[in-house]
Amino acid sequence: MLKRNSSSVELLPHDVVELILERLPVKSLLRLKSVSKTWKLTIETRRFQERQLIHSSQARDPDILFVHFDDHGLKTDARRLVVGSSVVYTVCFPTLCNSVCPCICDGLVCFYNYYDPSVSVVVANPATRWHQSLPRARIQNLLVDRIIKKIFAFSYNKLGFGKDKLRGTYKPVFLYNSSELGLDNITTCEVFDFSTNVWRYVHPASPYRIIAENDPVYLDGSLYWLTQCEETKVLSFDLHTETFQVICKAPFSHVNLYRVSICILDNCLCVSKSNWPNQDIWSLDSSGGNIKTWKKMCSIDLTNTFDWSGKCALLAIAVLDKTKLLLRVRGSHHPLLVHDLHTKSYELLYRATNGVGSVCYFQSLCSAL
Repeated sequence: MLKRNSSSVELLPHDVVELILERLPVKSLLRLKSVSKTWKLTIETRRFQERQLIHSSQARDPDILFVHFDDHGLKTDARRLVVGSSVVYTVCFPTLCNSVCPCICDGLVCFYNYYDPSVSVVVANPATRWHQSLPRARIQNLLVDRIIKKIFAFSYNKLGFGKDKLRGTYKPVFLYNSSELGLDNITTCEVFDFSTNVWRYVHPASPYRIIAENDPVYLDGSLYWLTQCEETKVLSFDLHTETFQVICKAPFSHVNLYRVSICILDNCLCVSKSNWPNQDIWSLDSSGGNIKTWKKMCSIDLTNTFDWSGKCALLAIAVLDKTKLLLRVRGSHHPLLVHDLHTKSYELLYRATNGVGSVCYFQSLCSAL
């Protein structure tokens, strides 16, 4: 163990020390901040944190967090499972939030609540315990008001979260269908600005209604949704220009809203549709430039998962070690399954009693500030 002001610290040039430090895990870096003032300042710089995250994401598959909430303090590793180069473990957050956003960006996780007027959105880093509470968005206040009035004709539209890659700023985003809320537009979009600490509207919002039952996903500077149209489309929102556009049609149409989903697998945009007894997953191939084509990634035999999920559609979370697909059943308390893409076998990985969602992420030192 290196000691404060030890000669071993002083012997190496600082640029060499930085190259060594950025390859270490977050837990070690948090301890090493006490070695010297120089190390502490280095580890806390945005440039160092970005490089550390790059090394972390290139070295292994993402970890998986099975999230649940209570008021007894932040707990991690209550249950820890290793799947290849990934670790699956439970994380308990001390918050009144009841939903977790699956759009994980730079190791930051968002939690939110529709029901409680005293709770809004919380952005947190599970690795460092950093967190920040945001003011409530208008959509949250509208839903609470309708619940109080016992008006339940609305959808619980989901939160998106991502990063403007040119400016390096993070943006929580609510995109929601407007008609159920008594609003005039087809959709309404709210974006949170960390520099002003307020939610603001984006005009124009999406020209198409979205499938509100689906979570949005984040990839490479944009958020994505599936549209609620006769011909289902993939809708993108560029977090730098704050503009919407349809990038392509989905490989299916006339959908049951609860049997389709959009996800990110192996750093690729994917969509899924279940039609008992099978569920198909397609990945979007953009190698042709402006010409985008769908390629079927796999077909899941739902009869083999019936004991755990019944006839419910499965949510694809991550590809692990290039050969295993991590799946979760829709709902709060359902299990995680591992599907071997080669042998077509299934394994029950974890069953929680009070989880609210599973997300994949890489540990980082980042904060939204």
